[in-house]
Amino acid sequence: MQRRVRIETTRLWRLGVAAALLGLLAQPALGGDDRSLLQFEAKRLAGPSESLSRYRGDVLLIVNTASRCGNTPQYEGLQSLYERYRERGFQVLGFPSNDFGRQEPGTDAEIGAFCRANYGVDFPMFSKVSVRGEAAHPVYQYLTSLPAPLGGPVEWNFQKYLVDREGRVVARFAPRTQPDAPELVGALERLLDASAGAGPSQPPAASGG
Repeated sequence: MQRRVRIETTRLWRLGVAAALLGLLAQPALGGDDRSLLQFEAKRLAGPSESLSRYRGDVLLIVNTASRCGNTPQYEGLQSLYERYRERGFQVLGFPSNDFGRQEPGTDAEIGAFCRANYGVDFPMFSKVSVRGEAAHPVYQYLTSLPAPLGGPVEWNFQKYLVDREGRVVARFAPRTQPDAPELVGALERLLDASAGAGPSQPPAASGG
């Protein structure tokens, strides 16, 4: 009797293990978007929310911006970088933030007007967000949660993340790193050259809004 119980118990245990394995195998595999920046959505500065998956195929530079910061003149360099490389499939994505020194107090409309009037910005700009703490936008929750040296807290306005055409973050640059710094431009050109056959995913987004 005891032997029969042991056999039945063993059989049920094996069936349970098999069912668990089948359940794991049935789970969908994680695709590119689930492991990249492209899984998120963000609201445009002067428009609706959009999926960052629309930028698949582009090399991206993600920047948290501010209008009243010592780094604000970097807008000019970011716009120049965008104009220089956008035909090769490059986009700058700006995320205004008031997190550091309250240096971005304006509304979305005011931010957009400032960027256009002072720096001629027409690369994609997104609605003002938080980039640190529990209130951080999901894009920045993702960026800051990456392993070192890519992740970690955002240090100040105009920190930059370089992202490949599949949405993988490949480099981080400090806030004071200028957009035309050799290390940034060199890393950008290597990404563009490595994926030159891909080309831009779609025409550049209109205006800085």
